[in-house]
Amino acid sequence: MRALVYNSPRNISVQDVPVPEIGATEVLVKIKYCGVCGTDMHIYNGEGGAFAATPPLVMGHELSGVVEKVGAMVKKVKPGDLVSVDPNDMCGECHYCKNAMEQFCENVIGSGTTVDGGFAQYIAAKEKQVFKFKEGTDPLTAAMAEPVSCCIHGIDLCGIKPGDEVLVIGGGPIGLIMLQLAKMAGASKTVLSEPVAEKREIAEKLGADLTINPLEEDVEAILKGNCRNISTVIECVGSARTIDNAIQWAGKGATIMMFGLTGPDQVINLKPDIVFKKELKVTSSFINPYTFQRAVAILESGRLNVKDTISHIVELEDCVKVFEDAKYRGTGKAVIKLND
Repeated sequence: MRALVYNSPRNISVQDVPVPEIGATEVLVKIKYCGVCGTDMHIYNGEGGAFAATPPLVMGHELSGVVEKVGAMVKKVKPGDLVSVDPNDMCGECHYCKNAMEQFCENVIGSGTTVDGGFAQYIAAKEKQVFKFKEGTDPLTAAMAEPVSCCIHGIDLCGIKPGDEVLVIGGGPIGLIMLQLAKMAGASKTVLSEPVAEKREIAEKLGADLTINPLEEDVEAILKGNCRNISTVIECVGSARTIDNAIQWAGKGATIMMFGLTGPDQVINLKPDIVFKKELKVTSSFINPYTFQRAVAILESGRLNVKDTISHIVELEDCVKVFEDAKYRGTGKAVIKLND
Protein backbone atom coordinates (compact mmCIF):
# COMPACT_ATOMS: atom_id res chain seq x y z
CA MET A 1 0.00 0.00 0.00
CA ARG A 2 0.98 3.66 -0.32
CA ALA A 3 1.56 5.85 2.72
CA LEU A 4 2.97 9.23 3.69
CA VAL A 5 6.00 8.56 5.88
CA TYR A 6 7.67 10.99 8.28
CA ASN A 7 11.38 10.26 7.88
CA SER A 8 12.89 13.11 9.91
CA PRO A 9 11.97 16.73 10.71
CA ARG A 10 10.66 18.42 7.54
CA ASN A 11 11.40 15.29 5.54
CA ILE A 12 8.33 13.31 4.43
CA SER A 13 7.62 11.19 1.38
CA VAL A 14 4.95 8.95 -0.13
CA GLN A 15 6.28 5.38 -0.10
CA ASP A 16 5.27 1.75 -0.51
CA VAL A 17 4.82 0.06 2.88
CA PRO A 18 3.29 -3.29 3.87
CA VAL A 19 -0.43 -3.59 4.52
CA PRO A 20 -0.72 -4.18 8.28
CA GLU A 21 -1.65 -7.63 9.57
CA ILE A 22 -4.51 -7.97 12.06
CA GLY A 23 -5.00 -10.20 15.06
CA ALA A 24 -8.12 -11.86 16.43
CA THR A 25 -9.43 -8.70 18.14
CA GLU A 26 -8.38 -6.23 15.44
CA VAL A 27 -9.96 -4.58 12.42
CA LEU A 28 -8.38 -3.68 9.08
CA VAL A 29 -9.80 -0.40 7.78
CA LYS A 30 -9.47 0.82 4.20
CA ILE A 31 -9.05 4.54 4.81
CA LYS A 32 -11.00 7.05 2.75
CA TYR A 33 -9.99 10.36 4.31
CA CYS A 34 -7.55 11.58 6.95
CA GLY A 35 -7.39 15.18 8.14
CA VAL A 36 -4.16 17.10 8.71
CA CYS A 37 -4.04 18.26 12.34
CA GLY A 38 -1.86 20.78 14.16
CA THR A 39 -0.25 17.81 15.89
CA ASP A 40 0.85 16.48 12.49
CA MET A 41 2.44 19.84 11.71
CA HIS A 42 4.27 19.86 15.03
CA ILE A 43 5.62 16.35 14.34
CA TYR A 44 6.59 17.36 10.80
CA ASN A 45 8.55 20.31 12.19
CA GLY A 46 10.32 18.08 14.71
CA GLU A 47 8.52 19.50 17.72
CA GLY A 48 6.62 16.38 18.75
CA GLY A 49 2.87 16.14 19.36
CA ALA A 50 0.67 14.95 22.20
CA PHE A 51 2.99 11.95 22.51
CA ALA A 52 6.59 11.38 21.48
CA ALA A 53 6.91 10.48 17.78
CA THR A 54 9.86 8.48 16.47
CA PRO A 55 10.52 8.22 12.71
CA PRO A 56 10.00 6.47 10.43
CA LEU A 57 6.32 7.01 11.14
CA VAL A 58 3.04 7.19 9.24
CA MET A 59 1.37 10.20 10.82
CA GLY A 60 -2.35 10.98 10.75
CA HIS A 61 -5.11 10.30 13.26
CA GLU A 62 -8.30 12.03 11.99
CA LEU A 63 -9.69 9.34 9.73
CA SER A 64 -12.65 7.54 8.29
CA GLY A 65 -12.78 4.41 6.24
CA VAL A 66 -14.57 1.18 5.42
CA VAL A 67 -13.94 -2.06 7.28
CA GLU A 68 -11.97 -4.35 4.97
CA LYS A 69 -11.43 -7.35 7.25
CA VAL A 70 -12.05 -8.31 10.88
CA GLY A 71 -10.35 -10.69 13.27
CA ALA A 72 -12.02 -13.89 14.43
CA MET A 73 -13.16 -12.40 17.77
CA VAL A 74 -14.48 -9.07 16.45
CA LYS A 75 -18.23 -8.67 17.02
CA LYS A 76 -19.33 -5.04 16.68
CA VAL A 77 -18.30 -4.22 13.09
CA LYS A 78 -18.22 -6.13 9.81
CA PRO A 79 -16.70 -5.64 6.35
CA GLY A 80 -18.35 -2.76 4.55
CA ASP A 81 -19.15 -0.69 7.65
CA LEU A 82 -18.17 2.99 7.63
CA VAL A 83 -16.07 3.68 10.71
CA SER A 84 -13.72 6.11 12.37
CA VAL A 85 -10.88 5.12 14.68
CA ASP A 86 -10.04 6.58 18.08
CA PRO A 87 -6.26 6.79 17.73
CA ASN A 88 -5.61 6.44 21.46
CA ASP A 89 -5.30 2.91 22.80
CA MET A 90 -5.27 3.05 26.61
CA CYS A 91 -3.93 0.22 28.76
CA GLY A 92 -6.79 0.19 31.29
CA GLU A 93 -4.41 -0.94 34.03
CA CYS A 94 -2.29 2.04 35.14
CA HIS A 95 -3.14 4.45 37.98
CA TYR A 96 -4.71 7.00 35.64
CA CYS A 97 -6.81 4.52 33.67
CA LYS A 98 -8.17 3.09 36.92
CA ASN A 99 -9.05 6.57 38.22
CA ALA A 100 -11.08 7.88 35.26
CA MET A 101 -8.17 9.86 33.80
CA GLU A 102 -7.35 7.68 30.83
CA GLN A 103 -6.02 10.64 28.85
CA PHE A 104 -2.92 10.40 31.06
CA CYS A 105 -2.45 6.66 30.53
CA GLU A 106 1.16 5.71 31.26
CA ASN A 107 1.20 3.08 28.49
CA VAL A 108 -0.83 4.77 25.75
CA ILE A 109 -0.35 3.72 22.15
CA GLY A 110 -1.21 6.50 19.72
CA SER A 111 -2.00 5.84 16.06
CA GLY A 112 -0.14 8.44 14.04
CA THR A 113 2.07 9.41 16.97
CA THR A 114 3.68 6.39 18.64
CA VAL A 115 2.69 3.87 15.93
CA ASP A 116 1.70 4.15 12.27
CA GLY A 117 -1.50 6.03 11.64
CA GLY A 118 -3.93 7.30 9.04
CA PHE A 119 -1.92 8.80 6.18
CA ALA A 120 -1.98 5.37 4.54
CA GLN A 121 -4.38 3.33 2.49
CA TYR A 122 -5.01 0.88 5.35
CA ILE A 123 -4.78 0.90 9.13
CA ALA A 124 -5.11 -1.86 11.73
CA ALA A 125 -6.88 -1.00 14.98
CA LYS A 126 -8.23 -2.83 17.98
CA GLU A 127 -11.97 -3.39 17.97
CA LYS A 128 -12.36 -1.14 21.01
CA GLN A 129 -10.91 1.77 19.01
CA VAL A 130 -13.28 1.37 16.05
CA PHE A 131 -16.56 3.33 16.00
CA LYS A 132 -19.28 2.59 13.46
CA PHE A 133 -21.35 5.26 11.72
CA LYS A 134 -24.91 4.73 10.61
CA GLU A 135 -25.51 3.92 6.97
CA GLY A 136 -25.60 6.97 4.72
CA THR A 137 -23.14 9.07 6.75
CA ASP A 138 -20.74 11.09 4.60
CA PRO A 139 -17.21 9.64 4.98
CA LEU A 140 -15.76 13.17 4.92
CA THR A 141 -17.90 14.08 7.91
CA ALA A 142 -16.95 10.83 9.65
CA ALA A 143 -13.25 11.70 9.32
CA MET A 144 -13.81 14.60 11.70
CA ALA A 145 -14.86 12.40 14.62
CA GLU A 146 -11.48 12.60 16.35
CA PRO A 147 -11.12 16.40 16.34
CA VAL A 148 -14.76 16.73 17.37
CA SER A 149 -14.19 14.31 20.26
CA CYS A 150 -11.26 16.46 21.45
CA CYS A 151 -13.40 19.58 21.20
CA ILE A 152 -16.21 17.97 23.21
CA HIS A 153 -13.75 17.25 26.03
CA GLY A 154 -12.65 20.88 25.94
CA ILE A 155 -16.23 22.13 25.98
CA ASP A 156 -17.02 19.87 28.94
CA LEU A 157 -14.16 21.45 30.89
CA CYS A 158 -15.36 24.97 30.05
CA GLY A 159 -18.57 24.45 32.02
CA ILE A 160 -20.66 26.65 29.71
CA LYS A 161 -24.14 27.38 31.07
CA PRO A 162 -27.27 28.52 29.26
CA GLY A 163 -27.06 32.29 28.80
CA ASP A 164 -23.25 32.51 28.93
CA GLU A 165 -21.29 34.66 26.51
CA VAL A 166 -18.38 32.86 24.84
CA LEU A 167 -15.39 34.25 22.96
CA VAL A 168 -13.44 31.98 20.62
CA ILE A 169 -9.97 33.13 19.56
CA GLY A 170 -8.93 31.65 16.22
CA GLY A 171 -11.28 30.68 13.40
CA GLY A 172 -9.51 27.59 12.12
CA PRO A 173 -11.35 24.25 11.96
CA ILE A 174 -11.10 23.71 15.72
CA GLY A 175 -12.30 27.22 16.51
CA LEU A 176 -15.29 26.80 14.19
CA ILE A 177 -16.20 23.49 15.82
CA MET A 178 -15.85 25.05 19.27
CA LEU A 179 -18.07 27.94 18.24
CA GLN A 180 -20.87 25.57 17.26
CA LEU A 181 -20.48 23.37 20.34
CA ALA A 182 -20.59 26.44 22.59
CA LYS A 183 -23.95 27.37 21.10
CA MET A 184 -25.19 23.82 21.62
CA ALA A 185 -24.05 24.02 25.25
CA GLY A 186 -26.35 27.02 25.75
CA ALA A 187 -24.26 30.10 25.02
CA SER A 188 -26.54 33.07 24.35
CA LYS A 189 -23.83 34.92 22.43
CA THR A 190 -20.79 33.60 20.60
CA VAL A 191 -17.99 35.87 19.43
CA LEU A 192 -15.04 35.01 17.17
CA SER A 193 -11.74 36.90 17.05
CA GLU A 194 -10.04 36.08 13.75
CA PRO A 195 -7.95 38.21 11.36
CA VAL A 196 -8.72 36.22 8.17
CA ALA A 197 -11.87 37.50 6.47
CA GLU A 198 -12.78 34.12 4.90
CA LYS A 199 -12.75 32.45 8.30
CA ARG A 200 -14.94 35.17 9.79
CA GLU A 201 -17.42 34.68 6.95
CA ILE A 202 -17.60 30.93 7.61
CA ALA A 203 -18.10 31.60 11.32
CA GLU A 204 -21.01 33.91 10.57
CA LYS A 205 -22.52 31.23 8.32
CA LEU A 206 -22.16 28.73 11.18
CA GLY A 207 -23.97 31.00 13.62
CA ALA A 208 -21.43 33.33 15.23
CA ASP A 209 -23.26 36.32 16.70
CA LEU A 210 -20.28 38.63 16.31
CA THR A 211 -16.93 38.41 14.51
CA ILE A 212 -13.96 40.72 15.09
CA ASN A 213 -10.72 41.36 13.22
CA PRO A 214 -8.19 41.74 16.08
CA LEU A 215 -5.57 43.30 13.78
CA GLU A 216 -7.82 46.16 12.70
CA GLU A 217 -10.43 46.53 15.46
CA ASP A 218 -10.39 47.28 19.17
CA VAL A 219 -11.52 43.93 20.56
CA GLU A 220 -11.94 45.14 24.14
CA ALA A 221 -14.09 48.09 23.07
CA ILE A 222 -16.27 45.92 20.84
CA LEU A 223 -16.75 43.33 23.58
CA LYS A 224 -17.62 46.05 26.08
CA GLY A 225 -20.19 47.51 23.69
CA ASN A 226 -21.82 44.21 22.74
CA CYS A 227 -21.46 41.84 25.70
CA ARG A 228 -22.28 42.00 29.40
CA ASN A 229 -19.51 39.63 30.54
CA ILE A 230 -17.46 37.11 28.58
CA SER A 231 -17.73 34.05 30.82
CA THR A 232 -15.65 31.68 28.67
CA VAL A 233 -12.71 32.29 26.35
CA ILE A 234 -11.59 29.39 24.17
CA GLU A 235 -8.11 29.98 22.76
CA CYS A 236 -7.64 27.92 19.57
CA VAL A 237 -4.43 29.36 18.13
CA GLY A 238 -1.68 28.21 20.47
CA SER A 239 0.53 31.31 20.58
CA ALA A 240 1.80 33.37 23.49
CA ARG A 241 0.14 36.47 22.04
CA THR A 242 -3.34 34.96 21.76
CA ILE A 243 -3.13 33.35 25.20
CA ASP A 244 -2.27 36.80 26.57
CA ASN A 245 -5.27 38.17 24.63
CA ALA A 246 -7.50 35.51 26.17
CA ILE A 247 -6.57 36.63 29.69
CA GLN A 248 -6.92 40.28 28.76
CA TRP A 249 -10.35 39.91 27.11
CA ALA A 250 -11.90 37.49 29.62
CA GLY A 251 -14.72 38.77 31.80
CA LYS A 252 -15.13 38.52 35.55
CA GLY A 253 -15.18 34.96 36.85
CA ALA A 254 -14.38 33.62 33.38
CA THR A 255 -12.91 30.28 32.40
CA ILE A 256 -10.04 30.47 29.92
CA MET A 257 -9.57 27.29 27.90
CA MET A 258 -6.10 27.03 26.37
CA PHE A 259 -6.97 24.61 23.58
CA GLY A 260 -4.52 25.61 20.85
CA LEU A 261 -1.42 23.42 20.72
CA THR A 262 1.72 25.44 21.45
CA GLY A 263 5.30 24.43 20.78
CA PRO A 264 6.84 22.49 23.69
CA ASP A 265 9.18 25.35 24.61
CA GLN A 266 6.62 28.14 24.34
CA VAL A 267 6.31 30.35 27.44
CA ILE A 268 3.83 33.07 28.34
CA ASN A 269 3.89 36.10 30.61
CA LEU A 270 1.11 35.93 33.17
CA LYS A 271 0.09 38.77 35.48
CA PRO A 272 -1.33 37.13 38.61
CA ASP A 273 -2.96 40.42 39.55
CA ILE A 274 -5.30 40.15 36.55
CA VAL A 275 -6.16 36.54 37.39
CA PHE A 276 -6.80 37.59 40.99
CA LYS A 277 -8.94 40.65 40.26
CA LYS A 278 -11.07 38.83 37.68
CA GLU A 279 -11.10 35.53 39.60
CA LEU A 280 -10.17 33.70 36.45
CA LYS A 281 -9.93 29.97 35.96
CA VAL A 282 -7.18 29.09 33.48
CA THR A 283 -7.36 25.52 32.24
CA SER A 284 -6.54 23.29 29.27
CA SER A 285 -7.74 20.14 27.55
CA PHE A 286 -5.70 17.06 26.65
CA ILE A 287 -6.88 14.69 23.90
CA ASN A 288 -10.32 13.02 24.03
CA PRO A 289 -11.11 10.83 27.06
CA TYR A 290 -14.53 9.14 26.93
CA THR A 291 -15.90 11.44 24.19
CA PHE A 292 -15.52 9.55 20.90
CA GLN A 293 -18.97 7.96 20.92
CA ARG A 294 -20.51 11.37 21.64
CA ALA A 295 -18.63 12.79 18.66
CA VAL A 296 -20.06 10.08 16.43
CA ALA A 297 -23.56 10.82 17.75
CA ILE A 298 -23.39 14.57 17.15
CA LEU A 299 -21.97 14.07 13.65
CA GLU A 300 -24.68 11.54 12.81
CA SER A 301 -27.33 14.00 14.01
CA GLY A 302 -26.33 16.55 11.37
CA ARG A 303 -26.42 19.38 13.92
CA LEU A 304 -22.69 20.02 13.68
CA ASN A 305 -21.37 21.40 10.39
CA VAL A 306 -17.81 20.20 9.86
CA LYS A 307 -17.67 20.14 6.06
CA ASP A 308 -17.55 23.93 5.86
CA THR A 309 -14.36 23.86 7.93
CA ILE A 310 -12.60 21.83 5.21
CA SER A 311 -10.86 23.93 2.57
CA HIS A 312 -8.74 21.42 0.62
CA ILE A 313 -9.01 17.72 -0.28
CA VAL A 314 -5.68 16.47 -1.63
CA GLU A 315 -4.84 13.11 -3.19
CA LEU A 316 -2.28 10.99 -1.34
CA GLU A 317 0.33 11.16 -4.08
CA ASP A 318 0.26 14.97 -3.96
CA CYS A 319 -0.06 15.47 -0.22
CA VAL A 320 3.53 16.46 0.65
CA LYS A 321 2.65 19.97 -0.54
CA VAL A 322 0.09 20.29 2.25
CA PHE A 323 2.93 20.32 4.75
CA GLU A 324 5.32 22.42 2.70
CA ASP A 325 2.92 25.14 1.54
CA ALA A 326 1.07 27.12 4.22
CA LYS A 327 -1.72 28.09 1.80
CA TYR A 328 -3.27 24.67 2.35
CA ARG A 329 -3.84 25.56 6.00
CA GLY A 330 -4.64 29.26 5.61
CA THR A 331 -8.42 29.17 5.41
CA GLY A 332 -9.48 25.78 6.75
CA LYS A 333 -8.62 22.13 7.19
CA ALA A 334 -6.74 20.11 4.60
CA VAL A 335 -7.85 16.50 4.22
CA ILE A 336 -5.88 13.78 2.45
CA LYS A 337 -7.85 11.36 0.28
CA LEU A 338 -6.40 7.85 0.60
CA ASN A 339 -8.85 5.70 -1.42
CA ASP A 340 -11.87 6.24 -3.65
